[in-house]
Amino acid sequence: MSLAVIDMIFNGILVLLNIYFYAIIIYIFMSWIPGLRESFIGEWIARFVEPYLEIFRKIIPPLGMFDFSPIVAIFVLRMFEQGLVAIYLQFIRSMFM
Repeated sequence: MSLAVIDMIFNGILVLLNIYFYAIIIYIFMSWIPGLRESFIGEWIARFVEPYLEIFRKIIPPLGMFDFSPIVAIFVLRMFEQGLVAIYLQFIRSMFM
């Protein structure tokens, strides 16, 4: 494989991670509008976001009305993305140069 193909695959992975990040943000804001999570779009987003958020809800239970697990989930997702970028730049890209 050439470096251009690997760059394209890696950029596609980063785009998917960003889409997932924004899906979590949208899902969080949907909780502020009554009934929006029960709509077709709300249920569709919940199918993708809830399994990931559920991992963090088991670790960090809601405190009263406040659920801090999405904040931790977003932080972990961003740290994972930064780790992938660091691994890619340090190891993968240098193998093809």
